[in-house]
Amino acid sequence: MTRALRQLWRSVGFRLAFYYGLLVAITMLAALAIVYMQTVGVLQQRMVRQVAASVQQLVVRYEARGAEGVAGEIAHALSDGRNSDNEIYLLTDREGHKRAGNLDQMPSLAPDAGDGVHRRVVRAGQTVIAYLVMRPLPDGGMLVVGHDLRDQESIESLVASASAAAGIVAVLLLIGGTFVFRQELERSVGAVRRTAARIAAGELQERVAPSGQEDEFALLEGDINAMLDRIQSLMDGVRHVSNTIAHDLRTPLTRVLVRLRAVEAGLGDASHPQREPVATAIRELEELAVMFEKLLQIAEVEAGARRQQFAPVALHVIADDVAELYEAVAEVRGIALLREPADRAIALGDRDLLAGAAANLLDNALKYGGAGATVRIGTHTVDGRAQLFVQDDGPGIPSTEYERLGVRFHRLDHSTPGHGLGLASVQAVVALHGGRLQFGDARPGLRACVDLPTADA
Repeated sequence: MTRALRQLWRSVGFRLAFYYGLLVAITMLAALAIVYMQTVGVLQQRMVRQVAASVQQLVVRYEARGAEGVAGEIAHALSDGRNSDNEIYLLTDREGHKRAGNLDQMPSLAPDAGDGVHRRVVRAGQTVIAYLVMRPLPDGGMLVVGHDLRDQESIESLVASASAAAGIVAVLLLIGGTFVFRQELERSVGAVRRTAARIAAGELQERVAPSGQEDEFALLEGDINAMLDRIQSLMDGVRHVSNTIAHDLRTPLTRVLVRLRAVEAGLGDASHPQREPVATAIRELEELAVMFEKLLQIAEVEAGARRQQFAPVALHVIADDVAELYEAVAEVRGIALLREPADRAIALGDRDLLAGAAANLLDNALKYGGAGATVRIGTHTVDGRAQLFVQDDGPGIPSTEYERLGVRFHRLDHSTPGHGLGLASVQAVVALHGGRLQFGDARPGLRACVDLPTADA
């Protein structure tokens, strides 16, 4: 539940709708508070003034005509038809007997309740809440004047109902606003996001389709398309330079190699003093040619030039073929090569590129695992992801170096032959397929895992 709420809160549409609903609710509650203060507050002040005026009037009448005059005044007030339903009066003698008024009995009030209190009283057989003021009289009697609070309670109930309605409206605005905002954002941002995903996958010719609107998102779409045009122009320039380098350098490099091999063949006797320097030069040029080919391959993969050839690929079949290919190499090095687990795993991609990536990983494991090591190449499908992994129980590498694996020309062991481009090419191939190349501690050894979307996904 908590995870679902966190996921929901990450939605910009939900947050905007929530803030909008909260603002509406606060506005409604503020308006209701003002209405309450301007109605209930004013009515209460008016009631207090009326009760105080009635008490003062009755006290004056008592001073002029005694208790009989007060009783007559109370009877007149209750029969004149003005506020008779809300007015409360009670006059008692010194023994507490009722002499006039509409209260059935003396309320449970202390004699010092002159400033007014709220109490439940019985009036004409009905229990009501009233605001009461009590005044003792010189002859020992008691005068109680009050006002029925049912009207005020009705207004308060109305305000409470309005507040509840405001809360319901805010919730409905939150729900409806979430749907509307998310639809609007998806309409405006979805095209940008989908285009960015295709661009990241190597389809540099993709552009954001114009929405036809004249809002901020339309301006953003135009800026993104202009940026993509510039990126494609730069990539075309880089590709042109790469092709030019490939054409201009391959040919003279090949000529030099042919001439050196001709010189080597003309030296005849293996004991000739120039034969070893020539052979060394040939080996170094051959390594340069290999490195050059790998760099061009990485550039081609990163440019996404082969993505149009993608089709469902059986990773388990690739693992079988690569394991069979390196079986003799493992045997010569005294390494046990195991094909496990051999579960079915189907990904969408280029079979040759994925086979080359698997061969690179297995070659590294055999190279750095050491004699007597055990190397496993396995395939399986986990949570809708097709995985191919290579694992050894050799010395492994520090976890701090995981992030640098795959960087061009980065090598941990310079004593082992290589160019530092193998993992870089694997990284480029996996990225082209929209996957992840993950490294982990095999305890002991290193585990390298190619994680790809399944063909169904």
